[in-house]
Amino acid sequence: MARENPRWGCVRIAGELRKLGIRVGTTTIRTLLRRQGFGPAPRRSGPTWTQFLRAQAAAIVACDFFTVETIWLQTLYVLFFIEVSTRRVVVAGVTANPSSAWVTQQARNFTMDLEDRARPIRFLLRDHDAKFTSSFDEVFHTQGAQVIPTPIGAPKANAYAERWVKSVRAECLDWTLVLGRRHLLRILRAYVGHYNRQRPHRGLALAVPDVRDQDRRGSVSVRLRDVRCRDVLGGLIHEYQAIAA
Repeated sequence: MARENPRWGCVRIAGELRKLGIRVGTTTIRTLLRRQGFGPAPRRSGPTWTQFLRAQAAAIVACDFFTVETIWLQTLYVLFFIEVSTRRVVVAGVTANPSSAWVTQQARNFTMDLEDRARPIRFLLRDHDAKFTSSFDEVFHTQGAQVIPTPIGAPKANAYAERWVKSVRAECLDWTLVLGRRHLLRILRAYVGHYNRQRPHRGLALAVPDVRDQDRRGSVSVRLRDVRCRDVLGGLIHEYQAIAA
């Protein structure tokens, strides 16, 4: 029955069997299906959230805010965007007052920078933060993109953005005293440059987000004595490159 009706779930199969006078629990049916190689019960409501992200990754951009405290106890808000397929990050701006006008302008700046993108944005993921106003969404609507708010109370729905916040804190901000907005912006620009062009990613098979840089470097093997270390952010981060022959 499951083989002939691959879209049926365990409950549907149990119901069909009950019509025939056979009473079998859904747990038993699920166990039998797995033993027969059918895996979990088929889903009738379409792909899961993870499957959707993987299938549409090249056309998805996620965005979010995170906060940073300066040594003067001032709270600064950082708006950033991340391309799901490449993990490439763009820090849109830093401000102490994320007003609707400021957030909308950062969205305009971001979409202008992506005009030469090979594949246009189809989806923008964001949470339900009140700082994302209707005018912010409209900027992406005019570009033909659909804004998808993540479910309330489900931070993993925007996992790519949340993971980058964890990385920038653990590798950079947790080890730095921030003096003010301009100082934070310089720090983030240096870190994002490292993140996009030099930092390998497990999700990209240890490639870097900016594949153009990696393509230029190629895969030529080098000798250990030809490798040089370059300090970033005063030695907080180290980058390793092969010297030119």
